[in-house]
Amino acid sequence: MLLHAELLRLADTVIDSLNFDSSKYLTEESLHKLHDLFPDALILAALDLVDQRKITVNVTTWGLVEYEVLGSTATHLVYTGIQKTLMSSYCTCPAFNFTVLETGRSIMCKHVLATRLAIRLGLCVKQHISLDYLATSVAHRHQL
Repeated sequence: MLLHAELLRLADTVIDSLNFDSSKYLTEESLHKLHDLFPDALILAALDLVDQRKITVNVTTWGLVEYEVLGSTATHLVYTGIQKTLMSSYCTCPAFNFTVLETGRSIMCKHVLATRLAIRLGLCVKQHISLDYLATSVAHRHQL
């Protein structure tokens, strides 16, 4: 698990250091850095979500920040910047649960990578949400 945590810290550092041009495209060097850490299929899937503007950042008046990624079959929540844990990010998708948490075969799912890239590139769709919207959203997620 320690190697996994170190690899995740390395990935976080690399993502935070990625460069992009004035059109918000990753540079060739940045793409090479990603290819050193992640499988091509994961990078392409994440970049596709970013290109299609599928990442929304919901911000409340009291400062809660929550990312939603519109996937092919469902909308998944992504939490980033988690402190004091081995995981710096978390996603509600089944792939994260299986490949990251259960088997440890990957350090992040496409939704987490897409969210981290969209944040770095400034390409998240920003939405200010109210307490009523948040309550309705939580109730809907949990079928209350």
